[in-house]
Amino acid sequence: MSDKIHHIAIQVDDISTAVEWYTKAFDVEVSYQDESWAMLKFDNISLALVLPGQHPPHFAIANEHAENYGALTPHRDGTSSVYIKDPFENAVEIIRLQG
Repeated sequence: MSDKIHHIAIQVDDISTAVEWYTKAFDVEVSYQDESWAMLKFDNISLALVLPGQHPPHFAIANEHAENYGALTPHRDGTSSVYIKDPFENAVEIIRLQG
């Protein structure tokens, strides 16, 4: 089975304003939101809204052996992940989902 893209993360200056805009513009579900980040669930992928300085813009790949890429950091939503960079310095989050 192939790895799957879990989410794409973009940086925004204000999480609440961004969530409000995306939920009015598109048919999405807010699966998580606090003052530092939010996750919006589209039908085929999720979009993470992150603050500059907290997370780099990135895309996340769900991989059942994420620990093979480095030490995992646990997150509030029950996932664990590690950030790596591709040869062009793009941030890629390797994420292990809970369960």
